[in-house]
Amino acid sequence: MAEGETRVFDEYVLVGAKAARSAHPWITEVMRDLSGMGGTVTLLLATIAACGYLALTGSGKRAVIVALSIAGAEIAVESFKAVFERTRPDVVMAEFAVRGLSFPSGHSSMSAVVFLTLGALIAYGHVRPLLRWYIMGVAVAATVLVGLSRAALGVHWATDVLGGWAFGAAWAAATLLLVARLGRDSRDP
Repeated sequence: MAEGETRVFDEYVLVGAKAARSAHPWITEVMRDLSGMGGTVTLLLATIAACGYLALTGSGKRAVIVALSIAGAEIAVESFKAVFERTRPDVVMAEFAVRGLSFPSGHSSMSAVVFLTLGALIAYGHVRPLLRWYIMGVAVAATVLVGLSRAALGVHWATDVLGGWAFGAAWAAATLLLVARLGRDSRDP
């Protein structure tokens, strides 16, 4: 990315996304709505609700780990942005102007962290494999849709999204390993 090896791919996706939005204006509204699922307020509310649920059901240790993990992920994403200093796509190619640096996509990173962590914790509480697969499928789908929306709106390069997904999935996996390692609370959901 820093050496320009992803430029052709990123520009191809960016041009294709702009063409799709121009040809089908309804795509913009759908992508904005999907993008909102990965916004700070939405993810913060989901995290507060999940941590509250965990605390109220006797899984206080899990609630603290999840809250600290998600806060830590946000700090890590902002740190990565400061290190890489990648600029966003030209506003001419984007549906709207967005301030800040581009890599990794914060929406993609944090939706992966939140949705995958919470999805796995919820799925873990069920014994039926089909239900576990369904819950994780919803978490993965939400993560993918948020990331796709950012590239489709032209506010991120496609590789920003891919990097965000990779970071977010790894962070979620590390959080879940920590939860498992520290053991189960007396009353897990």
